[in-house]
Amino acid sequence: MVDGTLPIQPKLRSLFLDLNSYFASVEQQEHPELRGKPVAVVPVMADTSFVIAASYEAKRVGVKTLTQIGEAKRLCPELILVKGGHVVYMEYHRRCLAAVEGVLPVEEVCSIDEMRFRLLGEEREAEAARTLALRLKAALREQVGECLTCSIGIAPNPFLAKLGTELQKPDGLVILEAKDLPEKLHALKLTEFTGINRRMEIRLNAAGIFTAEQLCAASREHLRRAFGGVIGERWWFLLRGADLGPQKTNRRSLGHSHVLPPDLRTDQGCREVLLRLLQKASARLRADSLATTSMSVQVTGFERSWAVTLPLPPTQDTVKMNEELLKAWGQRDFRRPRSVAVTFHGLQPAATVTGSLFEQGQDRSQLSHAVDRLNQRYGKNTVFLAGMERAKETAQERIAFQKTWLFSEGLGDNLWVPAEDAVESSSRT
Repeated sequence: MVDGTLPIQPKLRSLFLDLNSYFASVEQQEHPELRGKPVAVVPVMADTSFVIAASYEAKRVGVKTLTQIGEAKRLCPELILVKGGHVVYMEYHRRCLAAVEGVLPVEEVCSIDEMRFRLLGEEREAEAARTLALRLKAALREQVGECLTCSIGIAPNPFLAKLGTELQKPDGLVILEAKDLPEKLHALKLTEFTGINRRMEIRLNAAGIFTAEQLCAASREHLRRAFGGVIGERWWFLLRGADLGPQKTNRRSLGHSHVLPPDLRTDQGCREVLLRLLQKASARLRADSLATTSMSVQVTGFERSWAVTLPLPPTQDTVKMNEELLKAWGQRDFRRPRSVAVTFHGLQPAATVTGSLFEQGQDRSQLSHAVDRLNQRYGKNTVFLAGMERAKETAQERIAFQKTWLFSEGLGDNLWVPAEDAVESSSRT
């Protein structure tokens, strides 16, 4: 039990909800024939790609997120592969939000499958909080679907509440009161703590911290040294239940990546998909009223990869970016390409950018905005970069971590038509 002199919050203040195997669960809800069967959601149907979500039936035999598809099929010969339908996942996210909001106001949507709630007044009592959690589960089951289960953690702060969801899956409900700390955390692996990846685990190991018990017992000074700064001291307080509020972060980059389908795993295919990613990412840049000062281009190959970072004057100009990419293209030396990526760095508000006296960037930026308006009015790819004809329908928008929406490149983009509606429309035709 934590020393009573430490800065803990005696009351339960936060409830965290984590939807279980969200992408796979949505697929099982939409397609009853998949229920009770091992399902893996994948970006492309290629053994060299990776699983992005697995049902619990698949997880029980070792298939997890980022398992290579070929290995996943070896682990589970009965595995059913489903190509991700991210528009459907976004629609189900909206349904889940509507269902839980009828029980308790959402304080923050943390990602497509995670949300946080603030407990107030009598809600902070353990039994009242448990009752709310059960009502949230029932709302999801009754209003969204029986396959949409969730794990809920309740604790003195959001950090511990999220950890609570890791202690019991699927369909878990864990309450971490001050009297339970830190003992209930000892069962976790270091990498199950939010913010500790494999790289940070190695760093903690070097500081003599190998288990959750050692992490919880470490002094403020020890954690500060282990984490390499004040973040370690923040962890010391969080582990003891202190509610420190959210950390403010600034957006540092914006970009897109894409695993190449087999027919585009060529030099020309890479070039076309990179131009497609550049047009898509630059449209997002303008939609967010941002300018970039640097662009990195990467081709990951099975045998050899290639990457280059290109400095830019502060710009939103797709044509300028296209020119710089094609200039650098002559330096490429990748072999057997597998995936490509374009990322913008050094982002700054476009309104703060002063135009150059010597370049015509401002006029072409206006041209890029005009292209965006045409695509929004008449449909995605009404106007597009020359050279990406074969690749213009690739790199569909996907839900990534901490993202709950899909960027629309044009009229009608990312609209979901339920299967029954599509069949009915087809029969009328």
